[in-house]
Amino acid sequence: MSILRSISEKFDKMMMAITFAEANMHDTTLQMLSKKKVVKKQKHVRPVKEENNQPRLYV
Repeated sequence: MSILRSISEKFDKMMMAITFAEANMHDTTLQMLSKKKVVKKQKHVRPVKEENNQPRLYV
């Protein structure tokens, strides 16, 4: 059963990669087909502290 599941997962990945390749998204395709997992670090955004935190009404 696990062999069938792994074959099915590989087929699904290939079909998704083909879809992205047809849409000219080659970088995404290469990432999907590579064996290494690419992890992108997200930038940490800090909220801006204002002196006056009262709500404002703009008219």
